[in-house]
Amino acid sequence: MLDIIVQNLFSPVVLFFVLGLLASLFKSDLKIPNGLSEGLSIYLLIAIGIKGGIELSHYSIHSILEPILGTLLLGFSIPIFTVVILRFMKLDLYNAIGLAATYGSVSIVTYGAAISFLNYQQISYEGFMNALVVILESPAIFISLLLLNVLKKNQNHIRYSSQQIGIIANTTTHKWIDKEILRESLFGKSVLLLMGSLTIGVLLGEGALPTIKPLFIDLYSSVLILFLLNMGLIAGQRLPEIKSNGMKLLLFAILAPLIFGTFGVYVGSMVGLSLGGTTLMGVLAGSASYIAAPAALKTSVPEASPSIYIGLALGITFPFNLLFGIPLYFEMAKWIN
Repeated sequence: MLDIIVQNLFSPVVLFFVLGLLASLFKSDLKIPNGLSEGLSIYLLIAIGIKGGIELSHYSIHSILEPILGTLLLGFSIPIFTVVILRFMKLDLYNAIGLAATYGSVSIVTYGAAISFLNYQQISYEGFMNALVVILESPAIFISLLLLNVLKKNQNHIRYSSQQIGIIANTTTHKWIDKEILRESLFGKSVLLLMGSLTIGVLLGEGALPTIKPLFIDLYSSVLILFLLNMGLIAGQRLPEIKSNGMKLLLFAILAPLIFGTFGVYVGSMVGLSLGGTTLMGVLAGSASYIAAPAALKTSVPEASPSIYIGLALGITFPFNLLFGIPLYFEMAKWIN
């Protein structure tokens, strides 16, 4: 276990993240231009989506139905658990919803780093796992916003009883969700690029490889290094904001990925995934979004503080998963399989 953690710590993607973090902490003038940062994000979203679509074209829907259902279970249950935990910790409703959407969604970069980790370990995984990344994005955002509207209208929302969960489950969504919320959840930049690239990959299949391989496959690991350098710079800038939010939230940002990641590993094993696939399912459940979810929260829940949901996701959970979480999920998957 220690050897795996050390190997992960000294991988290029992690070391460049640490380099960016140190540059930010020591007030270096190192900066990634905004245009390049946006371009790197778009590149990673397209690369993951189209590779997932090509792999998905090899499978029938029947053969991957159970992994899809397992992914949807994570997408719908993690936000509910998050809200319950944070309300128990006396966090206000809006910030609890912000963190529910953030931790229910997935970090594309953490997932990409996990793939690099598995490749380094020479561990194979199911090709359709990239498609599950896309599937996990929207449900968590959607259910979090639904919970917000339900709890705001329910005068007894502090009590999380089985009766209340039934009220939430039986509420007709058209009364609670407006068109703008649906648009942010389903057609935001991240979800749109992932879904669009995935669809293109499914339609074209192996025929797309000659065109996409030089850019989106051969250069993927190198582009990921540049992106993680930028993420290190941003994470360092967010650290002061995190300190002001108290130890309880800092503890949540570390324990949440362990709890949800363990849940993801268990679900992955139950739906019959391989060692590599089970590890990635743990990464999906244990990571937190700082791209898709914040984009939706910015307009849908302006009362939630970005310094909390982005600060915790990017400043604590992201480096924790990058340094320790991924090898931990791998060890859990080895044990449960």
